[in-house]
Amino acid sequence: MDLTYTDEEEVFRARLREWLGGVLPTLPPKPSPDDWPGRRTYDMGWQRRLYDAGYGDVHWDASPTKRLIFLEETEKAGAPYVGANFVGLLHAGPTIAAEGSPEQRDRWLAPILRGDEVWCQGFSEPDAGSDLASLRTRAWRDGDDYVVSGSKIWTSHAEVADWCELLVRTDADAAKHKGISWLAMPMDAPGITVRPLRTLAGSTEFAEMFLDEVRVPVGNRVGAENDGWRVTMVTLSFERGTAFVGEVVACRRVLGELAAHARKTGRWDDAVLRRELALLSAEFSALWRLTQWNVSEAQATGGVPGVGGSVFKLRYSHARQRLYDVAAQVLGAAGALDIGQQWTLDRLSSLSYTIAAGTSQIQRNIVAERILGLPKSSKGGR
Repeated sequence: MDLTYTDEEEVFRARLREWLGGVLPTLPPKPSPDDWPGRRTYDMGWQRRLYDAGYGDVHWDASPTKRLIFLEETEKAGAPYVGANFVGLLHAGPTIAAEGSPEQRDRWLAPILRGDEVWCQGFSEPDAGSDLASLRTRAWRDGDDYVVSGSKIWTSHAEVADWCELLVRTDADAAKHKGISWLAMPMDAPGITVRPLRTLAGSTEFAEMFLDEVRVPVGNRVGAENDGWRVTMVTLSFERGTAFVGEVVACRRVLGELAAHARKTGRWDDAVLRRELALLSAEFSALWRLTQWNVSEAQATGGVPGVGGSVFKLRYSHARQRLYDVAAQVLGAAGALDIGQQWTLDRLSSLSYTIAAGTSQIQRNIVAERILGLPKSSKGGR
């Protein structure tokens, strides 16, 4: 893997930096964190600006290095991230691009890139989180439709979504990994009830979703019937392998700000604290190199990240938690209050990263079995 930048890529960086410098001062103020309709409008407006400027599809069609340059420069400039569009842009869209029919790609990809339509994720259930293949939401054929009944939980951005990437059980008699299908469900279909869930940080970007005989066209199935587990692995590979890329850049920025604050306030004299900051700097530098490798591997293998995403997700989620633990030491209570609400939200959200997108235990199992070739543990074994 060549990690150097070509002259063409440096020109791309310079043009992007110039464009960001001109457009960011013209953005409207960010809406309140609990104003989800306002946040949708804000996030989709930013995506439309990217699209009109030729950067809308950088997550999918750009070369790995250009994509990384894009993420570096937008984060350094303080540009908005994908926000309410993250499921469509980073999960559902890439899955449809990889697994969808030409008609499905024509129908759904352009609206995602233009910022016209928001997607949510309907995977987890009350009794099927880490053990996702145990899901019970049922779908049975009735002519040209599936009829879907069941419930989902932790449904990201259901409150403002137009579509849902939905996992359903289409064969109750098949082995649990074999009877699943991946559907695109319109969120305005009759029979859908959404109840927001309030997180520890006070936000409501997750929801419970109840489905009472919701009709979904068979043409909205991505992949073959009962082949949804394989399609889901494609979705999860994007979620674990590339969806957190921008956050690595953000964490490196936070780390630099913490070091500057420690020098300013005299905390830099604490040798133990300096050591923690140095270890985190090395950790996030290694994670950035792993990110580059994962993105390059995805490009070389048809655009789908491999199991290296699980290595990244495992290391990143714990490193992020350590970062905000150290931040609490550097800032202290008064310093955290001076920085404001966003630091508090980031600190609280870091606690969820060892659960979200597959728990750390699940990631360790994937690494052990699919990378190291270790045998699966027997039930009840150690």
